[in-house]
Amino acid sequence: MYDFIEAFKKDLKSYPPDRLRRIAKQGGWSLGQLIDHLIAVADEYLSHVAFCAQSVEEQPAGKTEAGEDVYLRGAFPPIRIKLPDTPEFTPSNERSKEELLAGLDRIERDMLAWELQLEAINPSMKWQHGGFGWLNAREWFDLIGMHTRHHFRQKAELEALTA
Repeated sequence: MYDFIEAFKKDLKSYPPDRLRRIAKQGGWSLGQLIDHLIAVADEYLSHVAFCAQSVEEQPAGKTEAGEDVYLRGAFPPIRIKLPDTPEFTPSNERSKEELLAGLDRIERDMLAWELQLEAINPSMKWQHGGFGWLNAREWFDLIGMHTRHHFRQKAELEALTA
């Protein structure tokens, strides 16, 4: 199992429904929205893993400087990244605890399935990330953990604000 997903699942189980949906500050997210965001991004990254697995055209281009830095660190930089405040970037605040748990369980199952296949995927098959450049299947897979861990601090802040 994946420790970063298990940590979110464990805490999610303890949140009452009103706390899960509570938005503590203007322009911020609820705990439920944060988890919905993590599920959506993991789904997106896994779709890029699948693209790399099915691709037939090698991509010689590599990562950007920011991408090289993230993979060298093995983590996103410890900065707040603000997405545009538009509907397409605003996660749902309507999902139930059960729906969110099911989403995290599904991501974990999908990751386990892909992890077994990663070594067989040609590392020259890539999909472009908007900030990090061209990433192969292993890099997209690893980005799920880096992205989720990046949100641990935000989770702690939201927990404090909604306690």
